[in-house]
Amino acid sequence: MALIVHKYGGTSMGSVERIKNVARRVAKWHAAGHQMVVVPSAMSGETNRLIGLAKEIQPQPDSRELDMIASTGEQVSVGLLAMALKAEGVDAVSYAGWQVAVRTDNAYTKARILSIDDAKVRADLNAGRVVVITGFQGADADGNITTLGRGGSDTSAVAVAAALKADECLIYTDVDGVYTTDPRIVAEARRLEKITFEEMLEMASLGSKVLQIRSVEFAGKYKVKTRVLSSLTPPDISLAEEAVSGTLITFEEDETMEQAVISGIAFNRDEAKITVMNVPDRPGIAFQILGPVAEANIDVDMIIQNASNAGMTDFSFTVHRNEYQAALDVLNQKVREHIQAGEILGDPKICKVSVVGIGMRSHVGIASLMFRTLSEEGINIQMISTSEIKISVVIEDKYMELAVRALHKAFGLEHAT
Repeated sequence: MALIVHKYGGTSMGSVERIKNVARRVAKWHAAGHQMVVVPSAMSGETNRLIGLAKEIQPQPDSRELDMIASTGEQVSVGLLAMALKAEGVDAVSYAGWQVAVRTDNAYTKARILSIDDAKVRADLNAGRVVVITGFQGADADGNITTLGRGGSDTSAVAVAAALKADECLIYTDVDGVYTTDPRIVAEARRLEKITFEEMLEMASLGSKVLQIRSVEFAGKYKVKTRVLSSLTPPDISLAEEAVSGTLITFEEDETMEQAVISGIAFNRDEAKITVMNVPDRPGIAFQILGPVAEANIDVDMIIQNASNAGMTDFSFTVHRNEYQAALDVLNQKVREHIQAGEILGDPKICKVSVVGIGMRSHVGIASLMFRTLSEEGINIQMISTSEIKISVVIEDKYMELAVRALHKAFGLEHAT
């Protein structure tokens, strides 16, 4: 008997019939003797509806109250799923995050999990119940409800699995695994049977929407065996077939995976670039620019500083497009005059395209092939960032799909290794 955590996304919970299908699937695993914990998202579109209501009242909603509102979608889901499980003859109980309790910091709308008390959940599991826990939410030290940000139910599920030392965490989505790139962009994209945590972390951080980045961080840190698979298969599919479907996120590289130089192409069009012109080239200048941005709780991604010219330089970085205006405001109000910089330029029409693969450690020429491919397509590179297993470039947004298709073909990702 294993302890298994299932996570179901909003599409999987999108209607009463789909919730009943989720209950049948969970009941099948429970009947096989497994202890089951289920973490569902809100029903498809519900969180957007709730946030829309909030913005009708207050265009820039108070973050604490927004979390109170947004968290209710998951509470509806767990109640309905527990009822559906009972209708299947399975003893089930639902909990909100604060009841477990999932403790977070107090960064409303993008809180981070600090701890999970597993005592209540273990007691129910030992009593033979299926436990259904809200994703996406928790509570801070003062008991205020917090949410983890969009996609936070993935993080909740993996964190619960880590706290319970679960044997496996199955992330059910509307796709059947992790692909070499988005099949909507490249029809020849392949589903990967395995991917390392390192590669998945890079893919998630670079724009892949299959898993939320913090869920991958949790899985890697706590060695949670994780599999991404489809919830759209028949709920009565055999357990043996379902248990090996989708994409397994592995801890270690194996010989087969090492043969693949590049595993996937990731992209993200949710970014914007900001350049601070004519910055004095002196020690501490990067902190003087980015410190106030960090204090405003704005995440910075890629950073580049030009070579010094007569003691002056240009400093560029990227932020999420939703935080673009806020970052510009911080720079204009708190930074520009203080450091005596020149003009501050912004470009919200950029995107990031990345090649990812553990094979880059042992193969040369990856960067040169990437740059040549983009050059042949007439695509100009504005910024470059690298790590051991990835190369990212910033290009004009309008060239994103062309770049992804060209790179996918150049690296032969349509062919299995």
